[in-house]
Amino acid sequence: MSTINLNNFWSRTLTGAIFVAAIVGSILYSQFIFAILFLIVSLLSLSEFFGLLNAGKKIRVQVVPGLISSTVLYISLALVSLDYIGKQYLLINLLLPVMIFIFELYQKNDTPIQNIALTLLGILYIGLPFSLLNLFFNPELIPGEYHPGVLLGFFVIIWAYDSFAYLTGMLFGRHRLFPRISPKKSWEGTIGGFVFGLLAAFILSNFFSEFDLINWLIIAAITMIFSTFGDLSESMLKRSLNIKDSGKVLPGHGGFLDRFDAVLLAAPAVFVYMNIIYHI
Repeated sequence: MSTINLNNFWSRTLTGAIFVAAIVGSILYSQFIFAILFLIVSLLSLSEFFGLLNAGKKIRVQVVPGLISSTVLYISLALVSLDYIGKQYLLINLLLPVMIFIFELYQKNDTPIQNIALTLLGILYIGLPFSLLNLFFNPELIPGEYHPGVLLGFFVIIWAYDSFAYLTGMLFGRHRLFPRISPKKSWEGTIGGFVFGLLAAFILSNFFSEFDLINWLIIAAITMIFSTFGDLSESMLKRSLNIKDSGKVLPGHGGFLDRFDAVLLAAPAVFVYMNIIYHI
């Protein structure tokens, strides 16, 4: 292992450990604290995304309206999950795209279609998945129900998959998984990560009774498949913008988008599956 790779490994590990401690602590301690933590993560990630898009000279994404809209979406879902407000208040989110269109009317830009489309993309791609995490505590929205194991298990699977895919790929990676988008990812790393992700699901099934072993394994498979596509999708977007990292605030990881790209596609997929099995 080269000195550069070793340094990157340790900085990546330290940054990851801090995030793991913060996320696990917030999940176990208080759903409210978790909601605040990930509201911050959501807004920082969306700010990175909008900043990257606005780095060019033509596109003018609606940063402030986009951040406000994403905040409204996030807070409304969090408050419903916490049973502070009724589900009917979620209807306010139907007005958010309307406000984006109206705001663009008053801007003197030559690319209104692109501005509107990319602003809405940021809310859909980043704001919505982070917002859905609040509902993992109680997918059925039954007052008084609280299942931290569901969300904790989701993150444990992502971390196990990501960490062991990285290590396995670094040690044994030979065959590229998707060289056009991500030259460093290998089939060996992906398979290694998958094995350890399924092992994590097996262990979780012995501690958290929200799902049986079969459903934990299915959730793990869904999580890892969509995590991979989430990582590749963010790499695709960065390549299209000709950048390496979405930011530089997290040593070994880049930006917040780089750290949480797996969550962005995995969270909606797992949430859909959870709702299906809860209502079978």
